[in-house]
Amino acid sequence: MENYLVSVIKQFEYYKSLGDKTFNQLTFEEIQWQSNEDSNSISIIVKHIVGNMLSRWTHFLTEDGEKTWRHRDAEFKDTYTSFEDLIASWESGWACLFSALKSLKSEDLERIIYIRNQGHTVTEALNRQLAHYPYHIGQIVFLGKLLKGNQWQSLSIPKGNSSKYNEEKFSKAKERRHFTDNL
Repeated sequence: MENYLVSVIKQFEYYKSLGDKTFNQLTFEEIQWQSNEDSNSISIIVKHIVGNMLSRWTHFLTEDGEKTWRHRDAEFKDTYTSFEDLIASWESGWACLFSALKSLKSEDLERIIYIRNQGHTVTEALNRQLAHYPYHIGQIVFLGKLLKGNQWQSLSIPKGNSSKYNEEKFSKAKERRHFTDNL
């Protein structure tokens, strides 16, 4: 189970990096763009992810994951005033998550924790968030790609380069490693 914890941390690091690489391609104005009043900008999605992270991962093993101080509905109003403000918030959410994850031990994985009074094993809670955050980070990447159009720098294998990428991978000896190693 120690491998599971290492793998989960690497997965979260990978998805954080996709967000980071998207932000690096955008202006603050693009990050705040909304297609209409009811849609979420990248900025709003970030605010929601951060709110969720701080609530879920603060005192992860001992308190309900939906904190009384969280105001989820307020997460859907863009209040960031600068790119630096948004990035500082983004980093604070991830720091909270990684701090909680790095404190876990294999024996914690079967412990029961609660989110809105619903019991989860720690493993189930990790899997829940490992599905939730990539869902929203996919939205962030999609919006970034939409906004940049032809200027978008691919975050994975660029179209038309699959054969070249596979050729490089298959030219190396088989080994056990996480797919995010060497990214």
